[in-house]
Amino acid sequence: MNIANRLLSTLSDPRYYQIIVLSLLLTYGITELDFGIRWQHALLIVSTALAVQFLGTRYAGLLRFDPLSPLITSMSLTLLLRTDTMWLAMIAAALAIGSKFLLRYRGKHIFNPANFALVTLLLVSDHAWVSSGQWGSTATSAFALACLGFLVLTRARRAETTIAFIIIYAALLLGRAIWLDDPFSIPLHQMRNGALLIFAFFMISDPKTTPNTALGRTLFAALVAGIAFTIQFIYYQPNGPIFALIMCAPAVPLIDKLLRGRIYRWEKPAGHGAGSIKGVF
Repeated sequence: MNIANRLLSTLSDPRYYQIIVLSLLLTYGITELDFGIRWQHALLIVSTALAVQFLGTRYAGLLRFDPLSPLITSMSLTLLLRTDTMWLAMIAAALAIGSKFLLRYRGKHIFNPANFALVTLLLVSDHAWVSSGQWGSTATSAFALACLGFLVLTRARRAETTIAFIIIYAALLLGRAIWLDDPFSIPLHQMRNGALLIFAFFMISDPKTTPNTALGRTLFAALVAGIAFTIQFIYYQPNGPIFALIMCAPAVPLIDKLLRGRIYRWEKPAGHGAGSIKGVF
């Protein structure tokens, strides 16, 4: 009975599901789509992320090393980041995990770790980019990504963030098509983007960097969607959602102050107080 209870307690942590889903996406991308992931870069990103997490654990005085969060962050980086230099891959992992320990406010890290690393490298280096079309745009691949991502979200009790973002962003694309008298196949093609779906299901939905209440998360998703659309289709700059998320991240503490809720705990997705949080200060 104790073993069964311990197993159920472990499986209540949605990060195990995230790791499984991201591993499947990564394996599918390397073996079937051949979108340019070098195994050396993947290995460097994962190993660097784990090493920095270990050092951060010692720095923060935590009781034990928790590899789950750096694994998720490193696989997200591997799926989205493209670079032709190995040292930039290591820097990306170090920036992502380091930001969790150094950039914090009231028990939460301010920026999504993978998002922070991506934006930093995109701004400072010409040798880093995001390949938005690497997954293709077929309905089958989009549907598979959506289903796998939704599985993770329902385990993490954060589905409203992604649902609100997708609905609002899709409505803006549809409205633009109507305004320009474009066929509806154009916004449908724009939504069937693997990088956009990975962003929606695995980055903006991060429960450690989104508001603590459902209403707050919905408002946050709407803000990100509006700014992402503005960057992408008014200023015609690529990677609108990725830049919009980091721009909107400082609004989360304000939303939490106005709409008070419990801080998310990985091991108890429904939330049972804001006590000691696994993997952070």
